[in-house]
Amino acid sequence: MINNISIKCLKSEKIESGACYEQFLIHNLKPGQGITIGNQFRRILLNEIGGVAITAVRIAGVRHEFSTIPGVREDILEILLNLKGIVVRSNLKSSQFGRLKIQGPTVVTADLIQLPSGLELINTNHYIMTISTSSVIEIEFKFDYGTGYRLADQTLLTEDDYYLQLDTIFMPVQKVDFKIENIYDTENNIQERLFLDVWTNGSLLPHEALRIAAQITINLFTSLIENKDTGKDNKLKPKTESLLTIEPYINIAIEELQLSVRAYNCLKKAQINTVGDLLQYSPEKLQELKNFGRKSAEEVFSILKNKLGIILT
Repeated sequence: MINNISIKCLKSEKIESGACYEQFLIHNLKPGQGITIGNQFRRILLNEIGGVAITAVRIAGVRHEFSTIPGVREDILEILLNLKGIVVRSNLKSSQFGRLKIQGPTVVTADLIQLPSGLELINTNHYIMTISTSSVIEIEFKFDYGTGYRLADQTLLTEDDYYLQLDTIFMPVQKVDFKIENIYDTENNIQERLFLDVWTNGSLLPHEALRIAAQITINLFTSLIENKDTGKDNKLKPKTESLLTIEPYINIAIEELQLSVRAYNCLKKAQINTVGDLLQYSPEKLQELKNFGRKSAEEVFSILKNKLGIILT
């Protein structure tokens, strides 16, 4: 007998920064289906849904990221860090370019960027920099589509050496959580209901992300059903891609995890600089690090699970 599964949105909130949160209820599930569906949605929402973000910028008169701009309060590294927080919405997957030309003195925010058609700015009030003199600042922004996380040195822009590349987070879904409850009817039969919480950066609404995740799942199993077994050379071969779900994250610097000062310092002293380095440690081995106690370990486990969907074993 097929379940009469249904879903409805219980909560919907929009934060001032443009980020969005929605809670969904999926009910009429058979025992065991809640954990299956919850894990599947979480993995796809965090790993396979792409977005558009700034990947490189070109600032007039600036040749490298250690420069300063006369009359600007922030140095180049601070400006690049601020630019990483700009969120845009787009259905385009080709490279797009935006521009900013402004004369000070003024406070520069994201809404001053001139975007091409097809790009929509989400957090218009996002701070970029402060110009304290009458200097004129010109910046060109390169927007690309991608999934997961891309380090600056993974992309080479050969057309112009004066582009400064950014570490880029393409993932529109920031966090996914779920819980399962058992429901008993009058005949003491058990059904499950699944509460699914989804947070996004605003470039994609949570219900839109959930719809995409469901379609990805449908396409996956449809391809399995339609795949014809020809009986020729179908022996299973060992896979070297056993860590596909975590591969996009192994080069993420631990600075991006926004750990507490204590946990961060302990990891850096142990030469743990990326998520890939961190995954080399079991929970037990991690707690053996000097000055790295159980509280710091729990913090790391929680951030890996909530931000990246990775569980240390």
